[in-house]
Amino acid sequence: MYMIIVGAGSIGTSLIDIAVCEKNNVVVIDSSAERAREISNKYDITVLSGDATSADTIREAGAERADALVVTTSDDAVNLMVVSIAAHLDIPSIVSIVNETEHADFFRKLGANVMENPEEVVAQHLYNAVKQPNVQDFALLPQGAQIFRLQINEESPLAGRSIADSIQRGFIPEAIRVLAIAREDEDTQSIAMGDSILAEGDILTLFSLQRVSDETIAKLIG
Repeated sequence: MYMIIVGAGSIGTSLIDIAVCEKNNVVVIDSSAERAREISNKYDITVLSGDATSADTIREAGAERADALVVTTSDDAVNLMVVSIAAHLDIPSIVSIVNETEHADFFRKLGANVMENPEEVVAQHLYNAVKQPNVQDFALLPQGAQIFRLQINEESPLAGRSIADSIQRGFIPEAIRVLAIAREDEDTQSIAMGDSILAEGDILTLFSLQRVSDETIAKLIG
């Protein structure tokens, strides 16, 4: 994939590292000559020090060949301008960080996929790691929805019951859906069905329409 990454801050640098390791053809644009030099010295990729809000700079980065453009700066005005240019230049896939949630619709109207308020997402991850240590993975979705994984123990009211029975008895709240089940002694996971019987040690992938309280997590785990 030919990918243009705008912004070489902490998020941009992490993305560059992943994209390069995955053998993508990466071009980086950053307004800071010093950061551009650091990236150029670290990776064997094309790095431009310039103004990404200029269509000429995006063209110089290879817009006509690009499969995707990702904008990672901390300035929504800059990000929106770059997204607008990328859309005008018909870059197929456009992704942008949106630092202020209320700006997200402006980006979506231009056809961009957005990552809203990354600092809040990180903060939520840290909070959950402290408050809910038994939650193995956590993803915050738009409008407060969540996807998370947890392992149930022998005290869980879910152990030994089907998913449908657990829902009927109120052990699984209506706002939560079980998506997948991974057995403790197996490498694969299966799609959760209503008649799936849960067991001690099962690792469940769950989706919730709203934030799940610490109390609910504790009850599910047992």
